[in-house]
Amino acid sequence: MAKLTTISTISSHFGIKEELLDQLGVVDVLLDSDTLLFIDPLLLSDSKHEEMSRDAFKTYNETFEKIINLLKASEEKDDPAWKAAKKLFSFSEIGWTCLGYGSSSKGSGFGPELVNTSMVTASKIIKLKIDDPDLFMVMSLFEEGIGADRISDMTTNIIFNNLIDFTLKANETLKLKTIEFKFKGCNYTSILNPLTDTPLILVPKDIVRDLPISTDWSGAISTMKENVDLRDRINANLGSLLASMSRKDKARAKERALENREYFEDLLQLIKEIDREPYDFDNDKNGELFWARLSSSFSKEHPFDLSKFKRKLDIDDVEVLVEEIINHFLDLVENKGLWKEMWTEEGKNRKEKAAQRLLFAVAYSYCKANNLDISPEADGGNGPVDFKVSQGFDAKVVVEIKLSTNNHLVHGFEKQLEIYKKADDTDRGFFVIMDVGFMRNKYRDLQLINTEFKKTNKRTSKIILIDANQRASASKRI
Repeated sequence: MAKLTTISTISSHFGIKEELLDQLGVVDVLLDSDTLLFIDPLLLSDSKHEEMSRDAFKTYNETFEKIINLLKASEEKDDPAWKAAKKLFSFSEIGWTCLGYGSSSKGSGFGPELVNTSMVTASKIIKLKIDDPDLFMVMSLFEEGIGADRISDMTTNIIFNNLIDFTLKANETLKLKTIEFKFKGCNYTSILNPLTDTPLILVPKDIVRDLPISTDWSGAISTMKENVDLRDRINANLGSLLASMSRKDKARAKERALENREYFEDLLQLIKEIDREPYDFDNDKNGELFWARLSSSFSKEHPFDLSKFKRKLDIDDVEVLVEEIINHFLDLVENKGLWKEMWTEEGKNRKEKAAQRLLFAVAYSYCKANNLDISPEADGGNGPVDFKVSQGFDAKVVVEIKLSTNNHLVHGFEKQLEIYKKADDTDRGFFVIMDVGFMRNKYRDLQLINTEFKKTNKRTSKIILIDANQRASASKRI
C-alpha cells in the first residue's frame, strides 16, 4: 500500500470547492495514494446517476448473462464456448479511479489461476440450474482470492465506458484538463491526474462501500431486519462458516453451498434483501477522507511557529520537532475541540487509522506552513507516521498511534513499535495513545514495561497520552 507523503485530493489540488464535488456526487479521492473504498456492483441499480442505474446496471447484467449462456453451451473445459466465457471473465487491475489498492503496487486483477478456478466454480453453480447474474457475487464468499479489491476491479472493467461517461459529464462543470489514452484496444478521453500523468476516472459516491456487500456476509446476516426464516436457514446451514472465513472455512463453505441448490439460492436471496447502503461519507467511520478536508485549516486557525527549525537538523533536532508537533496535536485535541473529529455523528469512535491520519494531517500542515525541510510520511493502513529530514540525510523518528480500545495496545508498544523503528533504521520513537475509552490498566502496564526497558536499553520510546473522549457541552459541565 502506498505511503502518504502529501495531501492532494481532487478538491485540494484543483482548488475545487468540496460542496461542488458533493453536488456532482463525486468521491473526492486522494490523487497519489489509496482511498480504501470499493465499487460495489450491487449498488449500481440504486444510484441517482443514470450512467450507473440505467447504463452500468444493464452492462453489468448483460456481461454475466453472456458468461452464463456460454458456460451453459460449453461441453468441456477449454472448448470454444468456455474460451469465449473466459475472455469475458478476465479482468485487469485498474488504478485510475484511485480507489482500493489500485494506485499501489499490490495487484488486484484476475490472474490466470483465479480466472480458471472461478470459471470452474461458476460452471458447477450453473449446473445447479442457477442462472442469476448475481451468482458471481455469491461466489466471492468462498472463492479464495476474490476480495473487495477484485470485486471492485471486476466491476470497473465491466462498466468502464459508463464510468468514463460519468467522468466527462462531471467535467462539463469542473472543466479540468483531459488526456487521451487507450484501454483494451479502444481510445478514450478522461481527466488528467497531474500527479501521476495518467487518466483520472471519477466515481459516484453512491456506488462505493468500505466493503462490498458480498464480502461482508456475517455482517449482512446480523443486520437483516426482515425475513427471519431466511436468516435462520442461512445460519443453520452455513452460519458457522460465514463467521470466520479462513481458507479452510472457504473451502468448506464452497463444498456446502454447491451440494444443495436451496443453500445457494438462500445466499442469492440474501444479497437481494439486505440493505444496500453506500459508504457514509458524512460520518466517515473508517477515517478515509475527513482528515484531508481538515488539513488546510489547522495552520490558519491555530498558527504554530516552527521557524526555529528552519536550519540544518540532526536527529536530536528532528526528535524535538516531532515532540513539539505531537504536544501541539495534544493541545488541539484536548483544548481546541479536535477530539470531535475522532467521533461520528452517531457517537461512535472512528477507527484507529483516523487517528493516524489526523496526526499526519496536522504534521503535514504545520511543516508545509513553516516551509521546513522535514516531511512526514504515513503508512497507507493502520501503521506508523514517519518524520524524516527530506534533504541531505535520513534522520527519522517513528510515531505509532493506537486507540485505547485496541486490545493489542501493550503489544503494539512492546513489539510493533520496535519493528517499525528497526525497519526505518532509527532508535527514536513516540507511542501516542488516543484515549477514547476502555483504557482500563493499559496505560499503567505500558509505564511498567517502559520502566523495565530503561534498565537494559540506552534509549526508549516516549509515551504520550491524549484524551480524545467525548466532552459534554459547556452548559452541562457547569
